[in-house]
Amino acid sequence: MNSLCPCLIFLLFFLFSPSAVFAEEGAPLCLSCHDVVDPQVDVGVLARSVHGGFDCTACHRDVTAVPHETKPNRVDCSVCHGDIAGEHAGGVHRIGKKKEVSYLTTCTACHGNHDILPKSDFQSPVSRTKIPETCGKCHEGVLRHFVESAHGKLWKKGDERGPVCITCHKAHSIQRIASKKFRVELPDECGKCHEDKAPSYRDTFHGQATSIGYMTAAKCSDCHTAHMNLPASDPDSTVNPANLMETCGVCHQGINANFVEYDPHSNPHDKGKSPLLYYASQFMFWLLALVFGFFGLHTFLWFQRSVTALIRGEVRRKWETDRYIIRFNTAQRLTHLMIVVSFLGLAATGIPLKYHYAEWAKPLIVLFGGVEVSRYFHRVCAVLTGLYVLFHAGYLFQRLVREGKWPRLFRPDTILPRWKDAVDLWRNFRWFFYLGERPGIGRWAYWEKFDYFAIFWGIPVIGLSGLILWFPEFFTRFLPGVFLNLAMIIHGEEALLALGFIFIFHFFHNHLRPENFPIDTVIFTGRLPLDRFKEERPEVYEELVRDGKLDKLLVGPPSERMQRAANIFGYSALGIGMILAICIFVAFFSTYPG
Repeated sequence: MNSLCPCLIFLLFFLFSPSAVFAEEGAPLCLSCHDVVDPQVDVGVLARSVHGGFDCTACHRDVTAVPHETKPNRVDCSVCHGDIAGEHAGGVHRIGKKKEVSYLTTCTACHGNHDILPKSDFQSPVSRTKIPETCGKCHEGVLRHFVESAHGKLWKKGDERGPVCITCHKAHSIQRIASKKFRVELPDECGKCHEDKAPSYRDTFHGQATSIGYMTAAKCSDCHTAHMNLPASDPDSTVNPANLMETCGVCHQGINANFVEYDPHSNPHDKGKSPLLYYASQFMFWLLALVFGFFGLHTFLWFQRSVTALIRGEVRRKWETDRYIIRFNTAQRLTHLMIVVSFLGLAATGIPLKYHYAEWAKPLIVLFGGVEVSRYFHRVCAVLTGLYVLFHAGYLFQRLVREGKWPRLFRPDTILPRWKDAVDLWRNFRWFFYLGERPGIGRWAYWEKFDYFAIFWGIPVIGLSGLILWFPEFFTRFLPGVFLNLAMIIHGEEALLALGFIFIFHFFHNHLRPENFPIDTVIFTGRLPLDRFKEERPEVYEELVRDGKLDKLLVGPPSERMQRAANIFGYSALGIGMILAICIFVAFFSTYPG
Protein backbone atom coordinates (compact mmCIF):
# COMPACT_ATOMS: atom_id res chain seq x y z
CA MET A 1 0.00 0.00 0.00
CA ASN A 2 2.78 2.39 0.93
CA SER A 3 4.47 1.81 -2.40
CA LEU A 4 1.37 2.98 -4.19
CA CYS A 5 1.27 6.44 -2.50
CA PRO A 6 3.86 8.17 -4.70
CA CYS A 7 2.27 6.75 -7.77
CA LEU A 8 -1.17 7.95 -6.71
CA ILE A 9 0.19 11.39 -5.90
CA PHE A 10 1.88 11.62 -9.29
CA LEU A 11 -1.28 10.39 -11.07
CA LEU A 12 -3.49 12.93 -9.30
CA PHE A 13 -0.95 15.70 -10.00
CA PHE A 14 -0.72 14.82 -13.66
CA LEU A 15 -4.50 14.85 -14.05
CA PHE A 16 -5.41 17.90 -12.03
CA SER A 17 -2.26 20.06 -11.67
CA PRO A 18 -1.97 23.24 -13.82
CA SER A 19 1.45 21.94 -14.81
CA ALA A 20 -0.28 19.83 -17.41
CA VAL A 21 -0.46 22.91 -19.61
CA PHE A 22 3.33 22.82 -20.05
CA ALA A 23 5.28 20.92 -22.67
CA GLU A 24 4.02 17.47 -23.25
CA GLU A 25 7.11 15.56 -22.22
CA GLY A 26 9.34 16.75 -19.39
CA ALA A 27 7.65 19.60 -17.54
CA PRO A 28 4.81 17.71 -15.78
CA LEU A 29 7.15 14.95 -14.73
CA CYS A 30 9.72 17.42 -13.32
CA LEU A 31 7.07 19.45 -11.53
CA SER A 32 5.77 16.35 -9.77
CA CYS A 33 8.78 16.88 -7.48
CA HIS A 34 9.80 20.52 -7.90
CA ASP A 35 6.29 21.90 -7.47
CA VAL A 36 4.61 19.32 -5.18
CA VAL A 37 6.95 17.08 -3.26
CA ASP A 38 9.85 19.60 -2.95
CA PRO A 39 8.42 22.98 -4.00
CA GLN A 40 11.05 25.00 -5.89
CA VAL A 41 9.13 26.27 -8.88
CA ASP A 42 6.01 28.42 -8.78
CA VAL A 43 3.97 27.07 -11.67
CA GLY A 44 2.04 30.28 -12.09
CA VAL A 45 5.20 32.38 -12.21
CA LEU A 46 6.82 29.98 -14.64
CA ALA A 47 3.79 30.14 -16.89
CA ARG A 48 4.09 33.94 -17.18
CA SER A 49 7.85 33.91 -17.90
CA VAL A 50 9.38 34.11 -21.36
CA HIS A 51 10.38 30.46 -20.98
CA GLY A 52 6.92 29.32 -19.92
CA GLY A 53 6.29 27.27 -23.04
CA PHE A 54 9.60 25.40 -22.92
CA ASP A 55 10.30 21.91 -21.68
CA CYS A 56 12.48 21.88 -18.53
CA THR A 57 15.21 19.93 -20.28
CA ALA A 58 15.51 22.68 -22.89
CA CYS A 59 17.58 24.49 -20.24
CA HIS A 60 18.54 21.64 -17.90
CA ARG A 61 20.03 19.61 -20.73
CA ASP A 62 22.09 17.35 -18.47
CA VAL A 63 18.95 15.87 -16.84
CA THR A 64 18.31 12.67 -18.73
CA ALA A 65 16.48 10.57 -16.15
CA VAL A 66 13.82 11.16 -13.51
CA PRO A 67 14.44 11.12 -10.67
CA HIS A 68 18.07 12.31 -11.02
CA GLU A 69 20.51 11.63 -8.22
CA THR A 70 22.94 14.54 -8.82
CA LYS A 71 22.31 18.28 -8.82
CA PRO A 72 21.95 19.61 -12.37
CA ASN A 73 24.77 21.64 -13.75
CA ARG A 74 24.45 25.40 -14.07
CA VAL A 75 22.27 26.27 -17.03
CA ASP A 76 24.19 27.33 -20.14
CA CYS A 77 22.18 30.20 -21.56
CA SER A 78 24.57 30.56 -24.49
CA VAL A 79 22.90 27.57 -26.18
CA CYS A 80 20.11 29.92 -27.25
CA HIS A 81 21.59 33.33 -26.46
CA GLY A 82 25.05 32.94 -27.94
CA ASP A 83 25.36 36.54 -29.09
CA ILE A 84 24.47 37.94 -25.68
CA ALA A 85 26.67 35.40 -23.93
CA GLY A 86 29.57 36.53 -26.09
CA GLU A 87 29.04 40.16 -25.05
CA HIS A 88 28.75 39.11 -21.41
CA ALA A 89 31.96 37.11 -21.61
CA GLY A 90 33.85 40.22 -22.71
CA GLY A 91 32.58 42.40 -19.88
CA VAL A 92 33.51 42.78 -16.24
CA HIS A 93 30.49 40.71 -15.19
CA ARG A 94 31.79 37.66 -16.98
CA ILE A 95 31.70 34.35 -15.21
CA GLY A 96 34.89 33.38 -13.40
CA LYS A 97 37.16 30.71 -14.83
CA LYS A 98 36.27 28.40 -11.98
CA LYS A 99 32.71 27.14 -12.04
CA GLU A 100 32.20 27.81 -8.34
CA VAL A 101 33.18 31.47 -8.77
CA SER A 102 30.39 33.53 -10.29
CA TYR A 103 30.74 36.98 -8.73
CA LEU A 104 26.91 37.01 -8.66
CA THR A 105 26.90 38.02 -12.28
CA THR A 106 25.40 34.98 -13.92
CA CYS A 107 22.40 35.56 -16.15
CA THR A 108 20.03 34.61 -13.35
CA ALA A 109 21.53 37.19 -10.97
CA CYS A 110 19.91 39.94 -13.02
CA HIS A 111 17.16 38.18 -14.98
CA GLY A 112 15.92 35.71 -12.36
CA ASN A 113 15.52 31.92 -12.63
CA HIS A 114 12.07 30.72 -13.56
CA ASP A 115 10.43 34.12 -13.37
CA ILE A 116 12.24 35.71 -16.31
CA LEU A 117 10.14 38.47 -17.84
CA PRO A 118 10.80 40.50 -21.01
CA LYS A 119 12.52 43.83 -20.41
CA SER A 120 9.43 45.54 -21.78
CA ASP A 121 7.48 44.31 -18.75
CA PHE A 122 7.73 47.00 -16.05
CA GLN A 123 7.89 44.23 -13.39
CA SER A 124 11.03 42.72 -14.97
CA PRO A 125 14.20 43.35 -12.94
CA VAL A 126 15.90 44.41 -16.18
CA SER A 127 13.19 46.83 -17.27
CA ARG A 128 13.99 50.52 -17.35
CA THR A 129 11.92 51.09 -14.24
CA LYS A 130 13.73 48.39 -12.23
CA ILE A 131 17.30 48.21 -13.57
CA PRO A 132 18.85 50.73 -11.12
CA GLU A 133 17.46 48.74 -8.20
CA THR A 134 18.64 45.48 -9.73
CA CYS A 135 22.18 46.82 -10.19
CA GLY A 136 21.95 48.42 -6.77
CA LYS A 137 21.77 45.01 -5.09
CA CYS A 138 25.52 44.81 -5.63
CA HIS A 139 26.36 48.49 -6.17
CA GLU A 140 24.62 49.93 -3.14
CA GLY A 141 26.74 53.07 -2.83
CA VAL A 142 26.32 53.88 -6.50
CA LEU A 143 22.55 53.51 -6.20
CA ARG A 144 22.44 55.93 -3.26
CA HIS A 145 24.28 58.56 -5.30
CA PHE A 146 22.32 57.86 -8.46
CA VAL A 147 18.87 58.37 -6.96
CA GLU A 148 19.98 61.82 -5.71
CA SER A 149 21.55 62.86 -9.03
CA ALA A 150 19.93 64.74 -11.89
CA HIS A 151 19.81 61.48 -13.84
CA GLY A 152 18.24 59.60 -10.95
CA LYS A 153 15.57 62.22 -10.38
CA LEU A 154 14.49 61.94 -14.00
CA TRP A 155 14.40 58.15 -13.66
CA LYS A 156 12.22 58.31 -10.57
CA LYS A 157 9.78 60.58 -12.42
CA GLY A 158 9.59 58.06 -15.25
CA ASP A 159 11.14 60.58 -17.66
CA GLU A 160 12.59 58.77 -20.66
CA ARG A 161 15.37 61.37 -20.88
CA GLY A 162 16.87 60.11 -17.65
CA PRO A 163 19.63 57.55 -18.29
CA VAL A 164 19.82 54.38 -16.23
CA CYS A 165 22.74 52.04 -15.58
CA ILE A 166 22.61 50.23 -18.91
CA THR A 167 22.36 53.50 -20.83
CA CYS A 168 25.98 54.32 -20.00
CA HIS A 169 27.43 50.94 -19.02
CA LYS A 170 25.49 48.73 -21.47
CA ALA A 171 23.59 45.61 -20.45
CA HIS A 172 26.11 42.85 -21.11
CA SER A 173 29.39 44.20 -22.55
CA ILE A 174 30.12 46.18 -19.40
CA GLN A 175 33.65 47.58 -19.34
CA ARG A 176 35.88 48.34 -16.39
CA ILE A 177 35.43 52.00 -15.60
CA ALA A 178 39.20 52.41 -15.29
CA SER A 179 39.87 50.80 -18.67
CA LYS A 180 41.22 52.89 -21.51
CA LYS A 181 38.36 51.91 -23.78
CA PHE A 182 35.70 53.05 -21.32
CA ARG A 183 37.36 56.33 -20.40
CA VAL A 184 38.20 57.30 -23.97
CA GLU A 185 34.67 56.53 -25.17
CA LEU A 186 33.00 58.23 -22.20
CA PRO A 187 32.65 61.69 -23.80
CA ASP A 188 30.96 60.11 -26.83
CA GLU A 189 28.54 58.26 -24.57
CA CYS A 190 27.67 61.42 -22.66
CA GLY A 191 27.48 63.34 -25.92
CA LYS A 192 24.64 61.16 -27.16
CA CYS A 193 22.35 62.97 -24.74
CA HIS A 194 24.31 66.17 -24.11
CA GLU A 195 24.70 67.14 -27.75
CA ASP A 196 25.02 70.82 -26.87
CA LYS A 197 28.03 70.21 -24.60
CA ALA A 198 29.96 67.56 -26.52
CA PRO A 199 31.41 69.79 -29.30
CA SER A 200 32.65 72.42 -26.86
CA TYR A 201 34.33 69.74 -24.74
CA ARG A 202 36.05 68.25 -27.78
CA ASP A 203 37.55 71.64 -28.65
CA THR A 204 39.40 71.81 -25.31
CA PHE A 205 42.75 70.15 -24.64
CA HIS A 206 40.91 67.64 -22.45
CA GLY A 207 38.65 66.66 -25.32
CA GLN A 208 41.32 66.67 -28.00
CA ALA A 209 43.70 64.54 -25.93
CA THR A 210 40.94 62.14 -24.92
CA SER A 211 39.89 61.51 -28.50
CA ILE A 212 43.37 60.28 -29.39
CA GLY A 213 43.68 58.03 -26.35
CA TYR A 214 45.13 60.13 -23.51
CA MET A 215 43.87 58.51 -20.30
CA THR A 216 44.90 61.27 -17.89
CA ALA A 217 42.93 64.08 -19.53
CA ALA A 218 39.76 64.99 -17.65
CA LYS A 219 36.60 63.27 -18.83
CA CYS A 220 32.99 64.25 -18.13
CA SER A 221 32.79 62.18 -14.96
CA ASP A 222 36.02 63.66 -13.57
CA CYS A 223 34.34 67.04 -13.23
CA HIS A 224 30.65 66.19 -12.96
CA THR A 225 31.18 62.88 -11.08
CA ALA A 226 29.96 59.57 -12.42
CA HIS A 227 26.71 59.11 -10.50
CA MET A 228 26.17 62.16 -8.27
CA ASN A 229 26.00 64.61 -11.17
CA LEU A 230 23.94 67.67 -10.35
CA PRO A 231 23.24 70.93 -12.19
CA ALA A 232 25.71 73.73 -11.56
CA SER A 233 23.00 75.68 -9.75
CA ASP A 234 22.81 73.00 -7.02
CA PRO A 235 25.04 73.90 -4.03
CA ASP A 236 26.08 70.24 -3.76
CA SER A 237 27.19 70.02 -7.39
CA THR A 238 30.89 69.55 -8.03
CA VAL A 239 30.63 72.15 -10.81
CA ASN A 240 28.85 74.72 -8.67
CA PRO A 241 31.00 77.90 -8.69
CA ALA A 242 31.58 77.55 -4.94
CA ASN A 243 33.02 74.04 -5.43
CA LEU A 244 35.10 74.52 -8.58
CA MET A 245 38.32 75.26 -6.69
CA GLU A 246 38.14 71.83 -5.11
CA THR A 247 37.03 70.06 -8.28
CA CYS A 248 39.67 71.60 -10.57
CA GLY A 249 42.26 71.40 -7.80
CA VAL A 250 42.29 67.61 -8.00
CA CYS A 251 44.46 67.91 -11.15
CA HIS A 252 45.61 71.52 -11.09
CA GLN A 253 47.55 72.42 -7.99
CA GLY A 254 47.87 75.98 -6.71
CA ILE A 255 44.91 77.43 -8.58
CA ASN A 256 42.96 80.54 -7.64
CA ALA A 257 39.60 82.13 -8.36
CA ASN A 258 40.76 83.36 -11.79
CA PHE A 259 41.60 79.84 -12.90
CA VAL A 260 38.10 78.48 -12.32
CA GLU A 261 36.65 81.23 -14.51
CA TYR A 262 37.87 79.13 -17.43
CA ASP A 263 34.87 77.84 -19.37
CA PRO A 264 35.29 74.16 -20.33
CA HIS A 265 32.26 74.46 -22.61
CA SER A 266 32.90 77.81 -24.25
CA ASN A 267 31.34 78.67 -27.59
CA PRO A 268 33.33 81.30 -29.51
CA HIS A 269 30.41 81.64 -31.93
CA ASP A 270 28.07 82.82 -29.18
CA LYS A 271 28.55 86.58 -29.02
CA GLY A 272 26.17 86.99 -26.10
CA LYS A 273 27.96 84.47 -23.89
CA SER A 274 31.49 85.80 -24.40
CA PRO A 275 32.07 88.84 -26.66
CA LEU A 276 35.85 88.56 -26.16
CA LEU A 277 36.02 85.01 -27.52
CA TYR A 278 33.59 85.86 -30.29
CA TYR A 279 35.56 88.82 -31.63
CA ALA A 280 38.89 86.99 -31.21
CA SER A 281 37.50 84.06 -33.19
CA GLN A 282 36.15 86.39 -35.87
CA PHE A 283 39.48 88.23 -36.12
CA MET A 284 41.43 84.99 -36.55
CA PHE A 285 38.92 83.73 -39.10
CA TRP A 286 39.22 86.81 -41.28
CA LEU A 287 42.99 86.91 -40.86
CA LEU A 288 43.23 83.35 -42.18
CA ALA A 289 40.71 84.07 -44.92
CA LEU A 290 42.57 87.14 -46.16
CA VAL A 291 46.06 85.60 -46.02
CA PHE A 292 45.01 82.30 -47.60
CA GLY A 293 42.77 84.05 -50.08
CA PHE A 294 45.43 86.49 -51.31
CA PHE A 295 48.34 84.07 -51.40
CA GLY A 296 46.13 81.29 -52.73
CA LEU A 297 45.28 83.46 -55.72
CA HIS A 298 48.89 84.64 -55.97
CA THR A 299 50.22 81.07 -55.99
CA PHE A 300 47.63 79.80 -58.47
CA LEU A 301 48.34 82.60 -60.93
CA TRP A 302 52.08 82.16 -60.52
CA PHE A 303 51.81 78.41 -61.06
CA GLN A 304 49.82 78.67 -64.29
CA ARG A 305 52.13 81.38 -65.59
CA SER A 306 55.20 79.34 -64.71
CA VAL A 307 53.84 76.28 -66.48
CA THR A 308 53.26 78.37 -69.59
CA ALA A 309 56.75 79.86 -69.31
CA LEU A 310 58.21 76.37 -68.95
CA ILE A 311 56.40 75.17 -72.07
CA ARG A 312 57.59 78.23 -73.97
CA GLY A 313 61.16 77.72 -72.83
CA GLU A 314 61.19 80.96 -70.86
CA VAL A 315 62.23 79.27 -67.63
CA ARG A 316 65.92 78.64 -67.19
CA ARG A 317 66.78 75.62 -65.04
CA LYS A 318 70.50 75.16 -65.74
CA TRP A 319 73.14 77.58 -64.50
CA GLU A 320 76.87 77.94 -64.66
CA THR A 321 78.38 75.96 -61.82
CA ASP A 322 81.85 77.50 -61.63
CA ARG A 323 81.09 80.84 -59.99
CA TYR A 324 78.79 81.28 -56.99
CA ILE A 325 77.91 84.22 -54.79
CA ILE A 326 77.33 84.18 -51.06
CA ARG A 327 73.57 84.61 -50.65
CA PHE A 328 73.25 83.72 -46.93
CA ASN A 329 75.94 83.93 -44.27
CA THR A 330 76.54 81.31 -41.58
CA ALA A 331 74.33 82.99 -38.96
CA GLN A 332 71.41 83.17 -41.37
CA ARG A 333 71.79 79.55 -42.40
CA LEU A 334 72.03 78.41 -38.78
CA THR A 335 68.91 80.41 -37.89
CA HIS A 336 66.99 78.85 -40.75
CA LEU A 337 68.17 75.39 -39.72
CA MET A 338 66.78 75.95 -36.21
CA ILE A 339 63.54 77.29 -37.68
CA VAL A 340 63.07 74.21 -39.86
CA VAL A 341 63.73 71.73 -37.06
CA SER A 342 61.58 73.49 -34.46
CA PHE A 343 58.75 74.28 -36.87
CA LEU A 344 58.43 70.73 -38.17
CA GLY A 345 58.63 69.40 -34.61
CA LEU A 346 55.91 71.76 -33.42
CA ALA A 347 53.74 70.88 -36.43
CA ALA A 348 54.14 67.11 -36.14
CA THR A 349 53.34 67.09 -32.41
CA GLY A 350 50.67 69.80 -32.49
CA ILE A 351 48.40 69.07 -35.43
CA PRO A 352 47.28 65.64 -34.12
CA LEU A 353 45.63 67.49 -31.24
CA LYS A 354 44.03 70.18 -33.39
CA TYR A 355 42.79 67.60 -35.88
CA HIS A 356 42.16 64.88 -33.31
CA TYR A 357 39.09 63.66 -35.20
CA ALA A 358 41.06 62.70 -38.33
CA GLU A 359 42.01 59.06 -38.84
CA TRP A 360 45.71 59.89 -39.08
CA ALA A 361 45.83 61.82 -35.78
CA LYS A 362 46.07 58.88 -33.42
CA PRO A 363 48.71 56.90 -35.40
CA LEU A 364 50.83 60.05 -35.67
CA ILE A 365 50.64 60.76 -31.96
CA VAL A 366 51.45 57.11 -31.21
CA LEU A 367 54.53 57.49 -33.42
CA PHE A 368 55.80 60.05 -30.92
CA GLY A 369 55.04 57.83 -27.94
CA GLY A 370 51.57 59.08 -27.06
CA VAL A 371 50.17 62.42 -25.96
CA GLU A 372 52.39 62.85 -22.91
CA VAL A 373 55.63 62.21 -24.80
CA SER A 374 54.53 64.30 -27.79
CA ARG A 375 53.75 67.17 -25.40
CA TYR A 376 57.30 66.92 -24.16
CA PHE A 377 58.69 67.13 -27.70
CA HIS A 378 56.31 69.98 -28.50
CA ARG A 379 57.65 71.98 -25.58
CA VAL A 380 61.25 71.19 -26.44
CA CYS A 381 60.63 72.57 -29.93
CA ALA A 382 58.93 75.60 -28.38
CA VAL A 383 62.04 76.25 -26.31
CA LEU A 384 64.18 75.85 -29.45
CA THR A 385 61.96 78.47 -31.10
CA GLY A 386 62.65 80.84 -28.23
CA LEU A 387 66.37 80.18 -28.58
CA TYR A 388 66.54 81.05 -32.27
CA VAL A 389 64.49 84.19 -31.62
CA LEU A 390 67.05 85.26 -29.01
CA PHE A 391 69.89 84.25 -31.33
CA HIS A 392 68.47 86.31 -34.19
CA ALA A 393 67.78 89.27 -31.91
CA GLY A 394 71.40 89.12 -30.76
CA TYR A 395 72.55 88.92 -34.37
CA LEU A 396 70.55 92.01 -35.29
CA PHE A 397 71.86 93.88 -32.27
CA GLN A 398 75.43 92.99 -33.18
CA ARG A 399 75.06 94.01 -36.82
CA LEU A 400 72.90 97.11 -36.47
CA VAL A 401 74.03 98.56 -33.16
CA ARG A 402 77.50 97.37 -32.24
CA GLU A 403 78.79 97.36 -35.83
CA GLY A 404 76.84 100.53 -36.63
CA LYS A 405 75.17 99.17 -39.77
CA TRP A 406 71.69 100.46 -38.98
CA PRO A 407 71.81 102.94 -41.90
CA ARG A 408 71.62 99.89 -44.20
CA LEU A 409 67.98 99.56 -43.17
CA PHE A 410 67.27 102.46 -45.49
CA ARG A 411 69.24 101.19 -48.48
CA PRO A 412 67.62 99.51 -51.52
CA ASP A 413 68.65 96.08 -50.22
CA THR A 414 66.81 96.61 -46.93
CA ILE A 415 64.62 93.94 -45.36
CA LEU A 416 62.11 96.66 -44.48
CA PRO A 417 59.09 97.12 -46.78
CA ARG A 418 59.48 99.85 -49.40
CA TRP A 419 57.51 101.29 -52.27
CA LYS A 420 59.30 99.14 -54.83
CA ASP A 421 57.81 96.04 -53.19
CA ALA A 422 54.34 97.30 -54.14
CA VAL A 423 55.60 98.03 -57.64
CA ASP A 424 57.11 94.54 -57.92
CA LEU A 425 53.81 93.02 -56.74
CA TRP A 426 51.91 94.97 -59.40
CA ARG A 427 54.38 94.04 -62.12
CA ASN A 428 54.31 90.42 -61.07
CA PHE A 429 50.53 90.33 -61.40
CA ARG A 430 50.85 91.87 -64.86
CA TRP A 431 53.26 89.06 -65.69
CA PHE A 432 50.80 86.50 -64.30
CA PHE A 433 48.20 87.81 -66.76
CA TYR A 434 50.66 87.95 -69.71
CA LEU A 435 50.60 91.75 -69.73
CA GLY A 436 54.25 92.53 -69.12
CA GLU A 437 57.72 91.32 -68.34
CA ARG A 438 58.63 89.59 -65.12
CA PRO A 439 60.04 92.17 -62.65
CA GLY A 440 63.63 92.10 -61.45
CA ILE A 441 63.58 91.48 -57.70
CA GLY A 442 65.92 93.17 -55.22
CA ARG A 443 67.88 91.43 -52.49
CA TRP A 444 64.64 90.58 -50.69
CA ALA A 445 61.43 89.92 -52.63
CA TYR A 446 58.11 91.12 -51.28
CA TRP A 447 57.01 87.53 -50.51
CA GLU A 448 60.29 86.93 -48.65
CA LYS A 449 59.70 90.04 -46.57
CA PHE A 450 56.21 88.78 -45.78
CA ASP A 451 57.74 85.48 -44.62
CA TYR A 452 60.21 87.32 -42.43
CA PHE A 453 57.84 89.76 -40.78
CA ALA A 454 55.16 87.11 -40.34
CA ILE A 455 57.53 85.60 -37.79
CA PHE A 456 57.55 88.87 -35.86
CA TRP A 457 53.78 88.62 -35.63
CA GLY A 458 53.40 84.86 -35.37
CA ILE A 459 55.98 83.92 -32.78
CA PRO A 460 54.87 86.39 -30.08
CA VAL A 461 51.22 85.50 -30.67
CA ILE A 462 51.58 81.74 -30.87
CA GLY A 463 54.37 81.73 -28.29
CA LEU A 464 52.53 83.73 -25.63
CA SER A 465 49.29 81.79 -26.12
CA GLY A 466 51.27 78.55 -25.90
CA LEU A 467 52.93 79.65 -22.65
CA ILE A 468 49.53 80.47 -21.16
CA LEU A 469 48.32 76.96 -22.02
CA TRP A 470 51.57 75.46 -20.73
CA PHE A 471 51.45 77.28 -17.38
CA PRO A 472 47.75 78.06 -16.79
CA GLU A 473 48.09 78.14 -13.00
CA PHE A 474 50.80 80.80 -13.19
CA PHE A 475 49.17 83.10 -15.74
CA THR A 476 45.78 83.06 -14.04
CA ARG A 477 47.41 84.66 -11.03
CA PHE A 478 47.06 87.95 -12.89
CA LEU A 479 44.87 87.12 -15.90
CA PRO A 480 41.15 86.22 -15.92
CA GLY A 481 40.34 82.58 -16.63
CA VAL A 482 38.75 83.49 -19.95
CA PHE A 483 42.28 84.10 -21.23
CA LEU A 484 42.77 80.31 -21.18
CA ASN A 485 39.87 80.01 -23.62
CA LEU A 486 41.28 82.91 -25.61
CA ALA A 487 44.73 81.32 -25.73
CA MET A 488 43.23 78.05 -27.00
CA ILE A 489 41.53 79.81 -29.90
CA ILE A 490 44.50 81.97 -30.86
CA HIS A 491 47.10 79.21 -30.49
CA GLY A 492 45.19 76.81 -32.71
CA GLU A 493 44.21 79.30 -35.40
CA GLU A 494 47.63 80.97 -35.54
CA ALA A 495 49.22 77.53 -35.82
CA LEU A 496 46.94 76.75 -38.76
CA LEU A 497 47.91 80.04 -40.38
CA ALA A 498 51.61 79.30 -39.98
CA LEU A 499 51.33 75.70 -41.13
CA GLY A 500 49.23 76.51 -44.15
CA PHE A 501 51.42 79.39 -45.25
CA ILE A 502 54.73 77.52 -44.88
CA PHE A 503 53.61 74.18 -46.29
CA ILE A 504 51.81 75.67 -49.28
CA PHE A 505 52.98 79.14 -50.21
CA HIS A 506 56.52 79.19 -48.78
CA PHE A 507 57.24 75.77 -50.24
CA PHE A 508 55.99 76.91 -53.65
CA HIS A 509 57.88 80.21 -53.61
CA ASN A 510 61.16 78.58 -52.71
CA HIS A 511 61.08 74.98 -53.89
CA LEU A 512 58.16 73.92 -56.06
CA ARG A 513 58.01 76.58 -58.77
CA PRO A 514 59.43 75.25 -62.06
CA GLU A 515 62.76 77.10 -61.96
CA ASN A 516 63.57 75.61 -58.52
CA PHE A 517 61.69 72.30 -58.60
CA PRO A 518 62.04 69.95 -56.78
CA ILE A 519 64.13 71.78 -54.19
CA ASP A 520 66.30 74.87 -53.74
CA THR A 521 69.22 74.20 -51.38
CA VAL A 522 70.60 77.75 -51.40
CA ILE A 523 69.43 78.40 -47.84
CA PHE A 524 71.39 75.36 -46.68
CA THR A 525 74.61 75.91 -48.65
CA GLY A 526 74.38 79.70 -48.63
CA ARG A 527 75.64 79.79 -52.24
CA LEU A 528 73.78 80.81 -55.39
CA PRO A 529 75.06 80.45 -59.01
CA LEU A 530 76.20 83.88 -60.13
CA ASP A 531 74.30 83.91 -63.42
CA ARG A 532 71.11 82.94 -61.60
CA PHE A 533 71.71 85.73 -59.09
CA LYS A 534 72.26 88.16 -61.95
CA GLU A 535 68.99 87.13 -63.61
CA GLU A 536 66.79 87.00 -60.51
CA ARG A 537 68.27 89.89 -58.49
CA PRO A 538 69.49 92.37 -61.13
CA GLU A 539 69.11 95.39 -58.87
CA VAL A 540 71.49 93.99 -56.23
CA TYR A 541 73.88 92.63 -58.84
CA GLU A 542 74.22 96.02 -60.52
CA GLU A 543 74.78 97.72 -57.16
CA LEU A 544 77.53 95.26 -56.20
CA VAL A 545 79.25 95.77 -59.55
CA ARG A 546 78.94 99.54 -59.26
CA ASP A 547 80.38 99.57 -55.72
CA GLY A 548 83.14 97.09 -56.59
CA LYS A 549 81.97 94.59 -53.95
CA LEU A 550 80.99 91.70 -56.19
CA ASP A 551 84.40 89.99 -56.24
CA LYS A 552 84.47 89.83 -52.44
CA LEU A 553 81.31 87.71 -52.44
CA LEU A 554 82.32 85.30 -55.18
CA VAL A 555 83.16 81.74 -54.14
CA GLY A 556 83.41 78.34 -55.68
CA PRO A 557 80.61 75.77 -55.78
CA PRO A 558 79.60 74.03 -52.54
CA SER A 559 81.65 70.96 -51.74
CA GLU A 560 80.26 67.56 -52.54
CA ARG A 561 79.86 66.87 -48.83
CA MET A 562 78.03 70.16 -48.23
CA GLN A 563 75.71 69.62 -51.17
CA ARG A 564 74.94 66.05 -50.10
CA ALA A 565 74.11 67.19 -46.56
CA ALA A 566 71.96 69.99 -47.95
CA ASN A 567 70.08 67.55 -50.18
CA ILE A 568 69.48 65.04 -47.40
CA PHE A 569 68.26 67.63 -44.92
CA GLY A 570 66.32 69.62 -47.50
CA TYR A 571 64.48 66.68 -49.03
CA SER A 572 63.73 65.26 -45.59
CA ALA A 573 62.27 68.54 -44.34
CA LEU A 574 60.35 69.11 -47.56
CA GLY A 575 58.98 65.56 -47.48
CA ILE A 576 57.85 65.82 -43.86
CA GLY A 577 56.24 69.15 -44.56
CA MET A 578 54.38 67.82 -47.59
CA ILE A 579 53.11 64.82 -45.61
CA LEU A 580 51.84 67.09 -42.84
CA ALA A 581 50.25 69.38 -45.42
CA ILE A 582 48.39 66.40 -46.91
CA CYS A 583 47.26 65.37 -43.41
CA ILE A 584 45.83 68.84 -42.79
CA PHE A 585 44.13 68.79 -46.18
CA VAL A 586 42.58 65.39 -45.44
CA ALA A 587 41.40 66.66 -42.04
CA PHE A 588 39.27 69.31 -43.72
CA PHE A 589 37.30 66.53 -45.39
CA SER A 590 37.06 64.39 -42.26
CA THR A 591 33.87 64.25 -40.24
CA TYR A 592 34.15 66.48 -37.20
CA PRO A 593 32.44 64.96 -34.13
CA GLY A 594 29.34 66.81 -33.07
